Amino acid sequence: MALTDGMGRQVKLNGPAMKIVSLAPSNTEILYAIGAGGQVIGRDDFSDYPAEAKALAAVGGNMGKFNLEQIAKLQPDLVLAASLNTPEQVKSLEDLKINVFVLPNPTTFDGLYANLATVGSLTGKSAQAATLVTSLKQRVQAVSDQAANAGGTPKVFYELDATDPAKPWTAGPGSFITTLIQMAGGSNVGSTLSTDYAQISQEALISINPEVILLGDAAYNVSPAQVAKRPGWDVIAAVQDNKIYAFDDNLVSRPGPRLVDGLETIFKLLHP
Repeated sequence: MALTDGMGRQVKLNGPAMKIVSLAPSNTEILYAIGAGGQVIGRDDFSDYPAEAKALAAVGGNMGKFNLEQIAKLQPDLVLAASLNTPEQVKSLEDLKINVFVLPNPTTFDGLYANLATVGSLTGKSAQAATLVTSLKQRVQAVSDQAANAGGTPKVFYELDATDPAKPWTAGPGSFITTLIQMAGGSNVGSTLSTDYAQISQEALISINPEVILLGDAAYNVSPAQVAKRPGWDVIAAVQDNKIYAFDDNLVSRPGPRLVDGLETIFKLLHP
């Protein structure tokens, strides 16, 4: 069997891969979601979901550096990489005679479904992957139906990093976060910026006046109370109406099955 990966490479596979090292949190979550968790023998430093994944051997990834010696020692049948892994990293693994498949980064739900089917083929879990895809499609459609009848399209500011509150980072056009906010019946204030992840000035943010603020940086101890106390932010509608919400960024930044959890959560926050 041969499949084309996210780098356009034809990767030959001799049947379902029995032992897998995952180099991205999204890949790890996909593997477990389709019932292939028992085949995973190693994972990158950031793979922490589901909880049992944390018991696997860690092979690096912090600062973009992987422990090639550790990966080779695990003797995987397949290393499942992602688009965040560089061509140089892939070549280094192949130089060690390690089979590498690069899963593309999806920009739509159709892309996610395709990735699930691909990993199902790689692991011999095609039936389980198909069942999962059907379930996810039903949940996405349910949110779309509800959003179409929710009434109103609240303006949403999704905060990624406000180390400098005068120029916080947010999700721009082309990001999955923008797609999810729109599908949930909202309007992302960052969608008019120039890149998929960009800074927005405090002046521009105040002028746009978002009605809801989602704190994707809540994992770094940023709280709604802290945001409400930022100088000048008290005039923003979301602050005045107490619609600032801590949000699990992993639900929207990892292109795996939990993107649907993220969609459902955003909808509930925008249209309670």
